[in-house]
Amino acid sequence: MRALLLTTGLLALGGCASLPEPDPAQAWIDLNPHRDTTLQALEVDEKAAGDKRYFEVAPGSHELTLRYQFAVQPTNIGPDAEPLWRDCQLSLKFKDFNAGQRYQVQAGNIGFRPWAKLYDEQRNVVGMGQPAGCQRT
Repeated sequence: MRALLLTTGLLALGGCASLPEPDPAQAWIDLNPHRDTTLQALEVDEKAAGDKRYFEVAPGSHELTLRYQFAVQPTNIGPDAEPLWRDCQLSLKFKDFNAGQRYQVQAGNIGFRPWAKLYDEQRNVVGMGQPAGCQRT
């Protein structure tokens, strides 16, 4: 079990190390899902994102589309249920991305409902994602 945890941790660090350097003329948006979930960049202003691990956008107003996959726990379904996996899209609009700034999207869920929050560098919430459709996986 320790070997599995160590391998997973090293792979996660390797994935972070391969991220490109942020362009100082762009805004960088990191994606931070809760544990045991997946959060991916899908689109910026209805155009496919260049990399599913982060967003990098020009200053100004943008709409980000995210994919969030999570398990609804049996406590939210019924006593004899198995976890139910959901595959959801979230839309997040923000009007004031600034060049050279780093933002972070955190995502999670309450029961069947996904949520996402956009934070600035000072950890202030500057935007909220809206669910844009879910399906079972």
